[in-house]
Amino acid sequence: MFILQETTVIEQTEDAWEKLTEKFYAWADAIILHLPNFILAVLVFVFFLILGHFAAKLIEGLLLKSRTQASVRLNAKRITKIFVGLVGFFIALMVMNLSTLVTAILGAAGVIGLAIGLALQNTLSNTFSGVVLSFLPKLRIGDWVETNGFAGFVEDINLRCVVIRPSENNLVMIPNTKIIEEPFTNYSLTPRARIFITCGVGYESDLEAVEKLAIAAIEKEFPPQKGEEVEFFYQKFDGSSINFLMRIWTDIVNQKDQYLAENRAIKTIKKTFDENGVNIPFPIRTLDFNKNKFRSEPITITNKPEK
Repeated sequence: MFILQETTVIEQTEDAWEKLTEKFYAWADAIILHLPNFILAVLVFVFFLILGHFAAKLIEGLLLKSRTQASVRLNAKRITKIFVGLVGFFIALMVMNLSTLVTAILGAAGVIGLAIGLALQNTLSNTFSGVVLSFLPKLRIGDWVETNGFAGFVEDINLRCVVIRPSENNLVMIPNTKIIEEPFTNYSLTPRARIFITCGVGYESDLEAVEKLAIAAIEKEFPPQKGEEVEFFYQKFDGSSINFLMRIWTDIVNQKDQYLAENRAIKTIKKTFDENGVNIPFPIRTLDFNKNKFRSEPITITNKPEK
């Protein structure tokens, strides 16, 4: 009885081993049979990757000759590489006689694409907004812009966000939809812009003479071009001065240029007024300590000696 059972187990084991061996041999034959197709498929895929790289370079060169802005060229390169790579992937599958798999992948891609489109509406919105921004001539890589509470140079415009480098040298990624929906200021589109300088002169001043002095000094420091003029406006009677506003044309393509121009204008006005005896008054605060037993006379606190 035991001998019969042992014989049966041995026979079943040998039969299973033979089947497993046959299976391995079949797999080995299939691998050897399809190895040339597999190598060819890999070569085809690598070829299309290299082709995508050169195609992207070619498109970039064509767009560069047509003076297309940098953001368009960058996104065109990225899309070209992705498209050519996908074509190479599907051709490689077809070389391996996996046409059925290709059909299944394309069918599943349609269903999955619909599901992803519904689930990732914001992401897709950023993607389409990125395409729009790439072709928008009012926003270019290298421009100094101010938007969504940030100001800086545009470093990149991709299919997800706009990358801005503020003056503190940190990178800020702003979603494309935010740029599309919110207003933004581009300082680099116009080479000339105006700065606004406010100041005040004493009530004893000759207002006509002050106006002529200020305009002459500013025109010498900031020569106006054709169609431009230095504008001077007295605005109001303040507590200790008569205030005025000057609007000055100068070269401005970023925020630093604006700060430098304002710095030059303030120094020019101050130097001119000092040389011509024009008083720029400052507030005076008087503190009365009559009730203080240590000191009975009033104390006058000023920022500098009164003129």
